Amino acid sequence: MNKQLYAYFLVLLSGLPGISAAQALATATVELREVDQTYPAEAVVEAVRQSTMAAQVQGRVIEARFDAGARVRAGEVLMRLDEREAAQGQAGAQAQLANARAARERNKNLLAQKFISQSAFDKAEADYQIAAASAGQAGTLTSFATIHAPFAGMVAQRHSELGEMAGPGKALITVFDPKSLRVVASIPQHKLAEVRQALRARVEFPETGKWVDASRVEILPTADTQTHVIKARVYLPDNLQGILPGMFVRAHFVTGKAKKLLLPAGAVLRRGELTGVYVMDDRAVPRLRQVRLGEPQAGGDIEVLAGLAAGETVALDPVKAGIALKQNK
Repeated sequence: MNKQLYAYFLVLLSGLPGISAAQALATATVELREVDQTYPAEAVVEAVRQSTMAAQVQGRVIEARFDAGARVRAGEVLMRLDEREAAQGQAGAQAQLANARAARERNKNLLAQKFISQSAFDKAEADYQIAAASAGQAGTLTSFATIHAPFAGMVAQRHSELGEMAGPGKALITVFDPKSLRVVASIPQHKLAEVRQALRARVEFPETGKWVDASRVEILPTADTQTHVIKARVYLPDNLQGILPGMFVRAHFVTGKAKKLLLPAGAVLRRGELTGVYVMDDRAVPRLRQVRLGEPQAGGDIEVLAGLAAGETVALDPVKAGIALKQNK
């Protein structure tokens, strides 16, 4: 019998005469199990590939095609700057190049007829090379007025708006790849040796209760000189849905094995400063008992530090258990 059908069957039983609500409660047994011993650390999600494009020439923003949240293809035009000044410089450089090319050809013919010296021709050749380099540089500056996406991804932020003046170094737009994400956490110096033993981690998303196994853990080779903590990069599986850079998460680094007393997290009742569970007594009546809990575990369980013993039975739904307790009074 599947869980949904079983729960429906219990609801039907609770409505029948002679069957109490306590007897219809879904329960679970508190177990002592060997699980991974972990060190939890607060962390932040970041993109593995993220790029902020900045202006390399001066000009006014004349086109801004995408805003934050838009998806872009690799090489797609994101923004355009007014390139008239750069274009004029390129035109002037091309004119100088044409003049230098013509002078070089004239001096080449004169050198062949022994009318000029080799040094005179060398100067004409050098002038041509300088003009060619200047023309190439001017063309490159003109191309800088068009901002292209360096890779396929999503726009994280647009730093400049239409009509604003951009100068060299001014940030224009930030793009990241949402397919490849990682978590960055700080590990204290005294925990580094334990973390390095396994180099495994799980990432907890507290708001949703979701747990994800890391695909790779990377410890950076330097420590902060003031806090003496080491940065760790925990890489997430590709194409995770609903995960964005900047989100708060918790990284659980595996440091060994330990036996822990566990119960389902859904059985815990939290009311202000009270943390408790409904424990079934010898007559199958739920009794509220205060407990002290530890760290949450992957799979929806939570560690019990005090208040329960292995083998005791707890109600999985504390609200229904409270109703059942009132009915038995």
